[in-house]
Amino acid sequence: MANPSAVCNGHLRYHQKQNNLLKSGISKKNGVTKGIKLGSEAQGEWQLGAQGSLCRSQTQIKSQVPALCQCAHGFGSLPAIEKNGVSNGSLYKKPFTEHFEQAPLYVAVLTFVGFGVGTIFGYLRDFMRAWGLEKCNIAAEREQQKDFVPLYQDFENFYTRNLYMRIRDNWNRPICSVPGPQFDLMERVTDDYNWTFRFTGRTIKNVINMGSYNYLGFAEKDANALKTVTKELQKYGTGICSTRQEMGTLDKHIELEKLVARFLGVEDAMVFGMGFATNSMNIPALVGKGCLILSDELNHTSLVLGARLSGATIKIFKHNNVQSLESLLKDAIIYGQPRSHRAWKKIIILVEGIYSMEGSIVRLPEIVSLKKKYKAYLYLDEAHSIGAVGATGRGVVEYFGMNPDDVDVLMGTFTKSFGAAGGYIAGKKDLVDFLRTHSHSAVYATSMCPPVAEQIIRAMKCLMGLDGTTQGLQRVHQLGKNTRYFRRRLHEMGFIIYGNDDSPVVPLLLYMPGKIGAFARRMLEKNIGVVVVGFPATPITESRARFCVSAAHTREMLDTVLNALDELGDFLQLKYSRYSKSSHPELYEDTRFELED
Repeated sequence: MANPSAVCNGHLRYHQKQNNLLKSGISKKNGVTKGIKLGSEAQGEWQLGAQGSLCRSQTQIKSQVPALCQCAHGFGSLPAIEKNGVSNGSLYKKPFTEHFEQAPLYVAVLTFVGFGVGTIFGYLRDFMRAWGLEKCNIAAEREQQKDFVPLYQDFENFYTRNLYMRIRDNWNRPICSVPGPQFDLMERVTDDYNWTFRFTGRTIKNVINMGSYNYLGFAEKDANALKTVTKELQKYGTGICSTRQEMGTLDKHIELEKLVARFLGVEDAMVFGMGFATNSMNIPALVGKGCLILSDELNHTSLVLGARLSGATIKIFKHNNVQSLESLLKDAIIYGQPRSHRAWKKIIILVEGIYSMEGSIVRLPEIVSLKKKYKAYLYLDEAHSIGAVGATGRGVVEYFGMNPDDVDVLMGTFTKSFGAAGGYIAGKKDLVDFLRTHSHSAVYATSMCPPVAEQIIRAMKCLMGLDGTTQGLQRVHQLGKNTRYFRRRLHEMGFIIYGNDDSPVVPLLLYMPGKIGAFARRMLEKNIGVVVVGFPATPITESRARFCVSAAHTREMLDTVLNALDELGDFLQLKYSRYSKSSHPELYEDTRFELED
């Protein structure tokens, strides 16, 4: 069978590609593949059984962990697990399947026409406001300050006041319950076309939540599950009121950092109180002037901000495109720094595990291969992937069966799969010790509050099996099952969706600006809460609805959403899929990258 072509150069298209790099030799350092057994040698954590065949090990645990017998995330074979629960990956066989289908030409044309019509009416309304024919609600300069440097750039706010404002009711909706699989919403209405809102006093009950990053369902209010969190709240209170370097380091922080390092299979880790700041405040501590940052073009704003604050030179490579990355690495090695042509002090590659707007998964094996080949550093942001992918929820490193030591800086957040707040940096002890001294977050930011730290510990122990149950693995398995079911049904209906088959982030393309508001409003009428995204968060022609699948979603909930989407897709004519292939097959035909032992 011919290998379908693939492209991730920023023009998003469909592809289905066998990952030829994921062969049995990738993780030879881990030795012979071992089976799984449930043991008490490490306080109930998942262990490797050195004796017996794989089939025998499967039989041993079948009655205790039925989810594993289904092979979490459809790997095609039972994942092997090391002493600390980190997969050795030698059994990874699943094809790397992603979908980036190109829309029909007429859709792109009509999308530009829609923005053109909106722009014309926007200028017409600005003209009416200038002549007093329409009330002006926008922020304006005070008459006394007209000779000062303007605070508000009229042209820059054109899109906000004339396009975004028309559909602003679809964002910032106030929720008045736990953001679990269902939530309650405070109803609000507007009398001036979304410039202001007023609450009606009515609550919309049991709205199906398809927008929160509650991948494993740990954002919950079960009193039994939250007993330890309540206990820590009573013991420590709500806040620290100090930084980590002063009086803000508690025993809870030390416990959490040791647990994170154990969970990831690395030497050490450091936790921070804010996920966004974990990137933006730590990257400047790692690189500076004379260093080169190679950043994926679709990296999160926190990575972009951290790179800019560092003062390092930044170069962008095409999304998930290893050829583009290698070209930049070659140039960096050959030509060095501009003008002086001296060698770069450091070259660091910034990538994400799961890209939150595309639903794509990083091509980690190829990037690690390039990183080793050109002696660069690799910074991996696992904000959306930690807990969400991998046989035991340990992110894309486990998903591809790789050694955590292959990644120089492991970053992740607790705001999604763990139902908490904050983030972490993990890796070698020397790296973490350096950040304890030089990180802006450690020096200036307030420490993570103890109840939040306990919530993370509770969720992580559940994933590791340290709570004496298999609930954590069952959640990971259920998330994978829900994700594949939801994606498959959307494909069958004819929608264009982006991303990897195992990614719980599911972007559904809407394209036309007029359909953004109509889609979100009609879904809410059916008691379904969705997130819609448009320019500038996405390319101007690729507006979308972004669904986040959770392990807490029941099949009935997903079917309710899918039935509503099927009906709405026909009404708004959103079923654009033709399963077209990429027009640039040459970008991923090169499969010569091999991982070094």
